[in-house]
Amino acid sequence: MSTFRHDRLFSLTISMLAGIYVILILALLLAGATFTTPADILQALSSEPIRQSAVLSIVSCTVASILALWVAIPAGYLLARWEFPGKTLVDAIFDIPIVLPPLVVGLFLLILFESGVGRFIQDNLFGITYEVPAVILAQFCVATAFAVRAMRITYEQMDRRTEEVALVLGCTRWQSFTLVTMPQSTRGIVAAGTLAWARALGEFGPILVFAGATRGKTEVLPTTIFLEWSIGDLGAAVAVSLLLVGLALLVLITTRLLGFKGVIG
Repeated sequence: MSTFRHDRLFSLTISMLAGIYVILILALLLAGATFTTPADILQALSSEPIRQSAVLSIVSCTVASILALWVAIPAGYLLARWEFPGKTLVDAIFDIPIVLPPLVVGLFLLILFESGVGRFIQDNLFGITYEVPAVILAQFCVATAFAVRAMRITYEQMDRRTEEVALVLGCTRWQSFTLVTMPQSTRGIVAAGTLAWARALGEFGPILVFAGATRGKTEVLPTTIFLEWSIGDLGAAVAVSLLLVGLALLVLITTRLLGFKGVIG
């Protein structure tokens, strides 16, 4: 068999294997899109509880993603630029929320804030468990792990020479970071924040365990899907699901327009 035919067979094989998964995803999207009508979707989205859950989702995800960036920017820089004892362990710890089952994250948050220091905070400062702060904290715990990955990749792909030149010219490490590194990492920061926001938007397990799914209080879009499905309103559940799909596509398109080839690039 000629080299040309070997190459053609190879290309066909890998294309078929990849195509099977692509077809599966498209079939899932098509199934959801054809299950209901645009009128049903508009009717479901005009529901007051669903509108309230959408507002809480947007607000909580925005707060969680901002907090995630406050951690991810320095953590990503630290992991990308510095060598220190225990770096491998620290790196692995940042990945724990990614690999843990979501329900476990929620359960551990619940245990943390129902005993010891967490209980003291709730008794003397403000409530967290089964309140809006629990929603934000659950989203923050998982979303931050993804933001750290994105920022680490951003800094690893940046040229260090500009930072070194700034140091040679008399800048301190802080000045080099804020005046040289940060402006160069703007796209990465936006991509990491967008990724964190999208990951927070899709969070379900930790929120259900730690914050509950009380209508008009701690209900967000993923828990709305669960509640609508549990009462047999599949039309509303599909409508909210399609809304989440649309937001997910927006995030994917945004990160690619930014040229970010990171965690989801």
